[in-house]
Amino acid sequence: MAKRTRSTAQFVICVKTDDPDLLTPRRIYQVLPDEGAAKSNYIRVIDNEGEDYLYPSEYFIFVEFPAAAERALLQASV
Repeated sequence: MAKRTRSTAQFVICVKTDDPDLLTPRRIYQVLPDEGAAKSNYIRVIDNEGEDYLYPSEYFIFVEFPAAAERALLQASV
């Protein structure tokens, strides 16, 4: 049986926000890599305006989806 290779896409679910125009609780957001931000407990996500921005990591929970779901989420965000 072949081992499944994880995609590089990461996703989070928003659980808290201080600006509901930019982040919506219970919504799924794509995470963009940013090692510098991670060192400061921030993550870079594509927000409701379609812009990537840094937000406190405490606003989110990281989630893993099946490959088919990840593909659908990535296609939907284009």
